[in-house]
Amino acid sequence: MADVLGAFADHLRYEKARSDHTVRAYVGDVRGMIAFTGARGVELADIDLALLRAWLAEHTRRGAARSSVAREVSSAKTFFAWAQREGLVASNVAGRLQAPKAHRVLPHVLDPEAAAEAVDAAAPADPDDPVALRDRLIVELLYSCGIRVGELCGLDLGDVDPDRRVLRVIGKGDKQRSAPYGGPAQTALTDWLRLGRPALATATSGDALLLGVKGGRLDQRMARTVVHRATDDGNGGSIGPHGLRHSAATHLLEGGADLRVVQELLGHSSLSTTQLYTHVSVERLRAVHDQAHPRA
Repeated sequence: MADVLGAFADHLRYEKARSDHTVRAYVGDVRGMIAFTGARGVELADIDLALLRAWLAEHTRRGAARSSVAREVSSAKTFFAWAQREGLVASNVAGRLQAPKAHRVLPHVLDPEAAAEAVDAAAPADPDDPVALRDRLIVELLYSCGIRVGELCGLDLGDVDPDRRVLRVIGKGDKQRSAPYGGPAQTALTDWLRLGRPALATATSGDALLLGVKGGRLDQRMARTVVHRATDDGNGGSIGPHGLRHSAATHLLEGGADLRVVQELLGHSSLSTTQLYTHVSVERLRAVHDQAHPRA
């Protein structure tokens, strides 16, 4: 099955343009499914709907989160649709699987003051420290643009338009969008490009905008560490890049931004995703109600 899983991974990566994270998750799900069915003496071509449901039920019984089971359903459907096309199975037996509705847990959101403190915390104490200059830029761009951490780490030098203060971001499914950034982020970017990046760059750095200490493209794990460190409240509480993204979206809405504008900024293909992802404070709802309703 190693060759089959490898071919499936290539299908996800090159035909579906899925992220490396998604490829690992889907391939891992399918590997687990095949191990489950193989332990019961069933070959790939003989897997049926009942056996797939038993696989999912076993995970549910063991306490798997609804979101995990929903992803496994998506993995199975994608795999069997591909396997049918490749002639590995006679039909897509996973087509009738139904995913449980996942609980959407919103991350903790910083208030504007706490967000400003997080950016200040990432500011370099030593203006000549290239790593500190980079860390400040990481927090500035994540909060200013609301982009994903993978999108941030994937930025190249050519993706920056300093004249218009806009980033060219490649999101999920290789979809391209523009993400504007503010004056403080522009200052951090200028300092990084002038003093920070040249100090870390090596012959193998390529066009990557953000670099690690050895000169390679910045790793997502390092970016997450930087954000957690900058948002540490001193009591063991912090948020990651997703929390900064959510904070940016929330602050935009509270400042009066249209929901569809926020949808475009976040790179969501569906407005319903944005509605689930963002929430508007009670104060904002009350203000709109007082202003708009004739009997407020």
